[in-house]
Order: sequence, then structure tokens, then C-alpha cells
Amino acid sequence: MNFEIRLAVRDDWPTIADFNCLLAEESEGKQLDRQHVEPGVRAILDDPRKGRYLVALAQVGPGQGRIVGQMMHTYEWSDWRNGDIWWLQSVYVHPDFRRQGVFRALFDRLRSEAEADPTVVGLRLYVEEHNIHAHETYRKLGLNSGGYFVMERMHRRSV
Repeated sequence: MNFEIRLAVRDDWPTIADFNCLLAEESEGKQLDRQHVEPGVRAILDDPRKGRYLVALAQVGPGQGRIVGQMMHTYEWSDWRNGDIWWLQSVYVHPDFRRQGVFRALFDRLRSEAEADPTVVGLRLYVEEHNIHAHETYRKLGLNSGGYFVMERMHRRSV
């Protein structure tokens, strides 16, 4: 099946917020607070300096596309590499469309954009440590462990 990949638009926010909540529940067993998720999604859609969402659409009828997958990326400046690292986040594919190439289509689009942009030096993502299936999926796409693990101190929680 072919999927149309496009930048998300403001009207996509309800589906993206739904997918983010489903992602947290499925991958980490966390219930997100929609009162934080919804404005967070809209903030990115309103300000591309924060990041961008790509969405995958499947044709469900003549001229009708349904969002079946998403991927967000944010920016990190690397002084060591003198360039941007794009962080992949909020990757989700609706269960009815998994194992059909949705994630690969999203990833290939983002990877080709990154490789065509001379200011981008690489792609990164963090993966829940026990999600072995995701680890294998990312390895097959050429991503490797960066030798780091994430430490954090959050002062406002939404989960």
C-alpha cells in the first residue's frame, strides 16, 4: 500500500493528540493528561521552530485520506558537529496499518529531507529500554545505539 506523507497542518491536532496518548499507553503504560498534550501538539503546529510533524495518509475513499501514522522531529544544536541533529519523537502507527510500510515511508521522507539539508548532521531518537521490537525496527533502518542513555529531571509532569 502506498501512503501519502505530508507535513501536518493545524487541523490535524486532534488525531495527533489521540495518537500521542495511545503511544504513551502502548509503549510505556502511561496515561497522558490530554490537557497538556493538546496544547503541546498545537504549539508545534503553530511554531515550526519547535519541531514538525509528518503524517501518513491512507486513502479510505475517493479523495479522502485518513491519518494512519505520525512522526515528529525536534531540533538540537550540536556545537561539536556544528549542525542540527533532528530528534525523532512521537512515532505512532495506527494498529490497523502496522507492518504495511507506514513507518518506513515516514522515516524515508524525514531521512531524505535531513540528508538534503547541509545544516543537518544526523538523526536521533530515544526508545523505551524494554521495547525490543522497536529497537530491531530502528536497527533495520540504519540507526544504532549512540552509546548514551537518557537522564532527566522533570519539574512539571503530565503523566
